[in-house]
Amino acid sequence: MKVILTEKITKLGNIGDTVEVKTGFARNYLLPLGKAMRWSRENVALFEAKKAELQARQEAARKSAESNVDAVKNAKLYMIRQAGDTGQLYGSVSTRDVARMLKEVANVAVESAQVLLGAPIKSVGVFDTKIALHPDVIVPVKIYVAQTQDEIDALVAGKVLTFGTKKVDEEEPVAEAPVAETEKSEEKSEEKPVEE
Repeated sequence: MKVILTEKITKLGNIGDTVEVKTGFARNYLLPLGKAMRWSRENVALFEAKKAELQARQEAARKSAESNVDAVKNAKLYMIRQAGDTGQLYGSVSTRDVARMLKEVANVAVESAQVLLGAPIKSVGVFDTKIALHPDVIVPVKIYVAQTQDEIDALVAGKVLTFGTKKVDEEEPVAEAPVAETEKSEEKSEEKPVEE
């Protein structure tokens, strides 16, 4: 489907670009949210009449995003989550969690789609990600995930967390298992009646 973009969209185009997109993407996302208009001669003329207004709105959105850059950069994104002995989380930290944390810590409202996390975080550690406040304003941030505040303080200080592995007691003799199996086989042979 051919559409005219009414705002800049990352990896798609700028305001006023005529692009070819899949029909479902246009119907379900671009058109309902007002990010694009169907391409037709009438809509091209309508867009040209509104172009200055749309560009002014886009510029205002960019300036608003730039005013929040320092708040996002200075936000301390510390997530305390439960994890196993190896550092694997019982769950994950998703883009929704990061967006909620930004709202609480930095008082900056972002949608989960603006958090460029890639894949959910599933282990304890320090993770680099980016927040797209605007298609032109992308801010790098660090997310610290740990089980306790002490572990977060260690991560912030640059220390690497190590997780203990289950220790095997040396007192347990390994030879007991085969002996037990031979005893069982002797018991089984005694239980069988001998037929002559």
